[in-house]
Amino acid sequence: MLDKLLVIEQKYDELTRLLADPSIFSDPQKYQRYSKEQAELQPLIEKIREYKKVLKDIEEAEEILKGGDGDLRALAQAELSSLKERKPLLEKELKLLLIPKDPRDEKNVILEIRAGTGGEEAALFAADLLRMYSKYAESKRWKLEIIDMNATGLGGIKEVIATIQGKGAFSRLKYESGVHRVQRIPVTEAGGRIHTSTATVAILPEAEEIDIKIDEKDLRIDTFCSSGHGGQSVNTTYSAVRIVHIPTGIIVQCQDERSQLKNKEKAMKVLRAKLLEMERQKKEEERAAERRQQVGTAERSEKIRTYNFPQNRVTDHRIGLSLYKLQDILDGNLDEIIDSLITHYQAEALKEL
Repeated sequence: MLDKLLVIEQKYDELTRLLADPSIFSDPQKYQRYSKEQAELQPLIEKIREYKKVLKDIEEAEEILKGGDGDLRALAQAELSSLKERKPLLEKELKLLLIPKDPRDEKNVILEIRAGTGGEEAALFAADLLRMYSKYAESKRWKLEIIDMNATGLGGIKEVIATIQGKGAFSRLKYESGVHRVQRIPVTEAGGRIHTSTATVAILPEAEEIDIKIDEKDLRIDTFCSSGHGGQSVNTTYSAVRIVHIPTGIIVQCQDERSQLKNKEKAMKVLRAKLLEMERQKKEEERAAERRQQVGTAERSEKIRTYNFPQNRVTDHRIGLSLYKLQDILDGNLDEIIDSLITHYQAEALKEL
């Protein structure tokens, strides 16, 4: 680990030298890139310096124990005990900081929820999940905006696409992708039997134009009148937008805004996110094939969580966590689950490191 720390210190010193060079100010893009790299390394550099000081202090305390007088040796022994307790804690903190940072963590989120098996009950559960994420976004002071929604007559949702904008949104929500399962007595069930239904959640990082290039020639853009429940037209202007990405067959649409231009902008955000995710999945599959083993990525096909109403229980199957406060979680209090997931995946990353 010390070799890795030395390389990082050398890189930080080199960035400091480059930023002090007056010629850098003539290239704003380069200056911004170097400044960002240096700022990202700063917490790690501070921890490295703290760790190196502890190592030096341990060495000095051990030297005093070899040849100092009685009082000095007693002080050195007390300090050494404290330093040796601090050392492994610092090493753990350093290892966490050495885990490669997910470059997507600071991005905004494209949220997709789709009703799965279970008919109308699945649609009602999808609506519950949208409310849960809306409440969670509100608690974090993030902004959630609906891009497109296909609702049912009973208050359920067949599918919804939304954006969530806010600091660290993707870093907190990225583990929510997958199949969510609910077990409860549906409001449509006369016999009082417990049904199992599912909904699929996808969390995509919002892609910038610089992240993914889209050729206008690859797009077919259609406009149509926005529709409400049951498909009836809700306005007489062709403000709704449907975009087909011809090479991949991906279709996105937005009819939330009255402005055709705004709907197109929102639809393009979703398309860029989908194309970026497709690219990421392709690379992930290539890496998995090379390693000849399955890579746990919380993909949509994985059943990740069960919401059991009779037992007031929410279980995350990936980490074996069960919490008996279902309504609290559906009200948007997700931090306990998300913090546990982050801790788990950090531990997995540390094993690889």
